[in-house]
Amino acid sequence: MKSWSQSSLQWRLTFSLLLATGLVWALVLVMTWLNTAHELSELLDAHLAQTAAVLAVQTDDEHDDDFTTAAVLHKYQPRVAFQIWHDKTLLARSAGAPMVPFAPLGASGISDQWQGQKYWRVFATPGREDGVWVVVAELHSARDDILMAGLKSAIVPMLLALPVLAFLIWGVIFRSLVPLRQLSQSVSQRHADARQPLNEQVSMEVKPLVQALNRLFEKMALQMEGERRFTADAAHELRTPIAAIRMQAQVARGTQEDGERNSALDAVLQGCDRATRLVAQLLQLTRLEADEAVVGVGPCDAVAETRATLADLGPQALARRQHLSLNAPDSLQLAMPPGLVGVLVGNLVDNAQRYSPEGASIHVQWHATPLPQLVVEDSGPGLSDADLARLGDRFFRVAANGADGSGLGWSIVRRLAQRYRLRVLVERSSELGGLRVVVTWPEL
Repeated sequence: MKSWSQSSLQWRLTFSLLLATGLVWALVLVMTWLNTAHELSELLDAHLAQTAAVLAVQTDDEHDDDFTTAAVLHKYQPRVAFQIWHDKTLLARSAGAPMVPFAPLGASGISDQWQGQKYWRVFATPGREDGVWVVVAELHSARDDILMAGLKSAIVPMLLALPVLAFLIWGVIFRSLVPLRQLSQSVSQRHADARQPLNEQVSMEVKPLVQALNRLFEKMALQMEGERRFTADAAHELRTPIAAIRMQAQVARGTQEDGERNSALDAVLQGCDRATRLVAQLLQLTRLEADEAVVGVGPCDAVAETRATLADLGPQALARRQHLSLNAPDSLQLAMPPGLVGVLVGNLVDNAQRYSPEGASIHVQWHATPLPQLVVEDSGPGLSDADLARLGDRFFRVAANGADGSGLGWSIVRRLAQRYRLRVLVERSSELGGLRVVVTWPEL
């Protein structure tokens, strides 16, 4: 049997509303019962008192000691009884009244008494003559019958109305859940490659769900597009290094000279390194475009990540006799997921290394005020205005430069800037003569 949370929403709503209605009805019934019982008791007590007063007035006439029993004039008359006593002598009584007092004589007022195995509501009052007592009593069962008759007239319609109410509640809930069923049908029939959003012209309660689904579909579309782009990019860009690796391997295999073989094997290793770097950059860019980067905002220590990144790029700088320098405070906290500052610095410095000649200088600086700012400049040849305009296009490389980059580094930088609202300025370095890149973080 399904648990409550897994059962039908329509069944749960119907059951809950019927249960709530039943509880409210029960509470109203109890309150009605108590209030009616109280009011009925007061009303009937007043009738007893009124009857006793009438009998008391009539006892001031001359009377003898002849015992009198009142005649039965109505079928319900035995439910009410009276006694008239004088000096503990019963002068008159109604049919069905006992020969003993309903209540102790001498105590006036309302009381409840057991008499003749019956429970009576008794009212006693003195007559107008000394020693005369009038006692009027009514069966409690008669009062209960009156109360039940009144309540039955209220309960029966409520019970008869309950199935009708249940049907109406079920029908209203069924109609109210139509948008959810339509939404479920629309989503179930949706093609995996569908990109159009769901119709948001729905009820207020369903609209947040539709909007959330549309945001999810949008993210899925971006992810699928990123995967398609990654596949196309990988197939496009890896074709060249793989072909070069194959060609150099064939040269190494076919040559008999050690020098030529070693040169071909070195080219093979360079091609492998380029393919590895290209795949890493493609994966970085795909994760950023598919919004799969680390969720959550830092803080992270930008200076510590920069030092670690420059340490990784140190061997590449030594191989080309390039000078790497860092000017930064001891620590700088940024509201950015850990690791992405290293990605940003790594791509900027890697581009500077690849597009700068041997022996070039590359300076990296961090400024904490007035806004966090990263500056990377080099002593390379720089870029023309036409090349600056295309900077950041996927797989764009400067045609006149012999560097073996893939052109993805700037795409990664641009994607990070868009995602975290970074302002990127590219200009010529007045100090080193090459390219100067300034990345400024927004205000918190």
